[in-house]
Amino acid sequence: MTKPLWTPSAERLNAANLTRFMQFVSGNCDVSVSSLAELHAWSIADSQAFWRQLWDFCEVKSSVRGERAVVDPAAIPGAKWFPDAKLNFAQNLLQRRDEGVAIVFRGEDGATRSMSWQELYDSVAGLSRALRDAGLKPGDRVAGFMPNIPETVIAMLATAAAGATWSSCSPDFGVSGVLDRFGQIEPKFLFSADAYRYNGKSHDCIQKLMEIRQGLPSVERVVVVPFVEPAPDISPVADAVLLGDFCANHPAGDIKFEQCEFNHPLYIMYSSGTTGVPKCIVHGAGGTLLQHLKEQRLHCDIKPGERLFYFTTCGWMMWNWL
Repeated sequence: MTKPLWTPSAERLNAANLTRFMQFVSGNCDVSVSSLAELHAWSIADSQAFWRQLWDFCEVKSSVRGERAVVDPAAIPGAKWFPDAKLNFAQNLLQRRDEGVAIVFRGEDGATRSMSWQELYDSVAGLSRALRDAGLKPGDRVAGFMPNIPETVIAMLATAAAGATWSSCSPDFGVSGVLDRFGQIEPKFLFSADAYRYNGKSHDCIQKLMEIRQGLPSVERVVVVPFVEPAPDISPVADAVLLGDFCANHPAGDIKFEQCEFNHPLYIMYSSGTTGVPKCIVHGAGGTLLQHLKEQRLHCDIKPGERLFYFTTCGWMMWNWL
């Protein structure tokens, strides 16, 4: 094949985030980048300048950035990126507090929900306060045995806002598969839905949740989200509370965003487990933020007001990307 299947119009190229970034770089650095090849070559030749420019272009919110982009870049592993920076992942995702649409949810049963940026912020604010009052501290782990629903996003953001670390599995995992993963990270809090829907059927989570809780002695509180049933019976699960009751005395307000080091653990994900127990893979807050900004703004050309859909469970890294 010698002819491309599709070529963007000149108008689309001129309006692309990547084009604006090349103009931004050319205006701020002693370099001319007018093509993708030139930008790529420069990003390799001066990687520190590239990441500093990306940080500024994407207006990363931080209490400190510092001038050093990387220490000992030739050490793999061992290089330290933005060693002086202090930031919070959730703060960067929750900068909007307006009535624009933040999340659109569609359920298999036809259920539809949408949340505005203000509603999302308020939900995270209340849950983050509840978690902190219940003892969550920076560096603690929070686990989610959850389907891909808005409450999962809220729980992750509330965890990150407090400087804690989020890890999730899909509710279709078996008990042993969940314990193989969460058993390694000793979570303090565990989130779960009462049930999930798949292939036209409702699948209960309470029985599995009871066994999972028994296998995780580190868990101090199990927070259950009523997803299928409005008032599920959670009495079989030790230390369980419904989400609404857990947040009842914690009204919305300004969120306290813990300012963490650039490489502070944000996510724990896992290898597939094909060669034994799944291995933990830790992703830092700053690296995850910058990489996602680069991929979603420059590679995917996502702009404010556009909608992104990716069908995934919470047991795959694409949920974290989404």
